[in-house]
Amino acid sequence: MDQQRRGIGLTGFASLPAAGPATLLPEDLKVLEQVRALLAGKRLALLTGAGLSTDSGIPDYRGPDSVPRSPMTYQEFVRDAANRQRYWARNHIGWSHLRHADPNQGHRAAAEMERRGLLTGLITQNVDRLHEDAGSLNVVDLHGRYDQVVCLDCRRTYTRRLLAGVLEELNPGFLARATESGLVEMAPDADATVDDLALISSFVVAACPACGGMLKPDFVYFGENVPKDRVEAAYAIVDDAAALLVAGSSLTVMSGLRFVRHAAKDGKPVVIINRGETRGDLHATVKLHTGVSEALTWLAAELPESLTRAGRMRRLAFLPARQVEFMFVG
Repeated sequence: MDQQRRGIGLTGFASLPAAGPATLLPEDLKVLEQVRALLAGKRLALLTGAGLSTDSGIPDYRGPDSVPRSPMTYQEFVRDAANRQRYWARNHIGWSHLRHADPNQGHRAAAEMERRGLLTGLITQNVDRLHEDAGSLNVVDLHGRYDQVVCLDCRRTYTRRLLAGVLEELNPGFLARATESGLVEMAPDADATVDDLALISSFVVAACPACGGMLKPDFVYFGENVPKDRVEAAYAIVDDAAALLVAGSSLTVMSGLRFVRHAAKDGKPVVIINRGETRGDLHATVKLHTGVSEALTWLAAELPESLTRAGRMRRLAFLPARQVEFMFVG
């Protein structure tokens, strides 16, 4: 990836380097062989977390190398104008970084698994939209998406790109001053740590263009509930599957853990791939401590294709129209 795509030339601050892919050790391959035997012929629900996107240079909250952070809660955001000023100043920097992130081989492997008819769908706790960028179609963005904002008063939504232009007009030269301060560090969820208090206190927050109301990133904050329709869509993906595969999530929050418990309660195999322990380990049929991207890439290549009609129809969704027509005619 060139430097301009990473955002170095565009925003003036250096983005976090993408981590190199982990190498699968012989003991990892032995466990993956067991996983292949366990999941062969089954259509899977795939649940992904922040550990999948670290290879794209996006920090996570709870990985083994993560810096301890205290993210702003929904209650803190809505009740205090100073908190919103601090958050939007940081987000303006963090968004400029995140929008230049590219899918890594793990995201591409997930899309390939869907293309081959191996998945009933994909549930992600990430807000970075990298699954969609990699080509996945049936995705539930459980915690929302970083590239939209919503008005908490009139409920209109806007693209984050549009808001960025407004914030640039309200805060000319802000990103350049952030660069010069040398006190900026990227954080998860399009956030950033900024230690220059004078810079933060000068930031002007934008209001909703339609009603003048309070704007908020269109993703779920700590202390905020996941919308019911998303939860129901995610449960449907798990219910349609014969097994659940978890990749890169510590399952610390209930929003993801509930699907593991649900699958285990139904007697479905649960496979967890993550560096470090998770809250779902007690429910796991198999737990693998290794690089998420590498393991997903191996599974995408090695799992046999689903032979169910649903799996075949899912694969047709990825084929060019002429090729689909040929398959039916022939």
